[in-house]
Amino acid sequence: MSRPASRPVSRPASRPASRIVHVNGEYVPEDEAKVSVFDRGFLMADAVYEVTSVLGGRLIDFPGHAARLARSLAELDMESPVTEAELLAIHRELVRLNGIDEGLVYLQISRGNPGDRDFAFPDPAAVRGTVVLFTQSKPGLADNPAAKAGIRVISIPDIRWGRRDIKTVQLLYPSMGKMMAKRAGADDAWFTEKGGVVTEGTSNNAWIVTGGRIVTRQLSDDILHGITRAAVLRLAREAQMAVEERPFTVAEAKAADEAFITSASAFVLPVVEIDGAPVGAGRPGPVATRLREIYLEESRRAAI
Repeated sequence: MSRPASRPVSRPASRPASRIVHVNGEYVPEDEAKVSVFDRGFLMADAVYEVTSVLGGRLIDFPGHAARLARSLAELDMESPVTEAELLAIHRELVRLNGIDEGLVYLQISRGNPGDRDFAFPDPAAVRGTVVLFTQSKPGLADNPAAKAGIRVISIPDIRWGRRDIKTVQLLYPSMGKMMAKRAGADDAWFTEKGGVVTEGTSNNAWIVTGGRIVTRQLSDDILHGITRAAVLRLAREAQMAVEERPFTVAEAKAADEAFITSASAFVLPVVEIDGAPVGAGRPGPVATRLREIYLEESRRAAI
């Protein structure tokens, strides 16, 4: 089930400059964009999303994001109203219309508007999914000062639902985790399970460097299958760095030589403090610094 993306449009000449967003095949100023109050993304969090970074006006890791989107939709028995080729065209058009050099493209697909509230899924043959995309301009995205200073994290219990591998819009607890970190004077939070085992960050994958090896949790239903995570693993192995995919605890992370996070918008960011305790020397280490350099270099080269 698909339809071509709408014909590219320009900003209306009679209006002040406004961010242009995409809603169900139309490019409109953000203050004119509308989604029904009966949309299941709004009522049930029955929606999935992706965020793709833009560097130099080009998309980073788009094929990976498109593949993960397809997987998330399939896991929820949700049909995509658009094809991958159509999504790529929409991403590029939004980048063009909004003049994005460095920033993000947010994409969300919900199960649509069945016309009323009901727990049962609507018939996909009768109710088309809702497709929304918008851009966020982030000048200096690649030159983030946190990459040189490092970030501080706290650990909090992981009480999310069991299918964290599906990138749904159910982000209330991660948002609460961000606020817990902020109130504690930190930058982010790492979720932990029984025994202090780290699952992931609120919006990123968690890593440590210990005993000469780079360690990150293996893929499962327990963590998001990070696109940047996959790229960093590949690049680390290509650089002949030793990599181990396994769980690790907060205690092991505190005793590690380095720690860092990866995500589509943060790329690779060193973690220099966990629950108030310094990691390693308490400053960004050589492994995280080098992985960030390698990732940005390769991402710029492969961007589309």
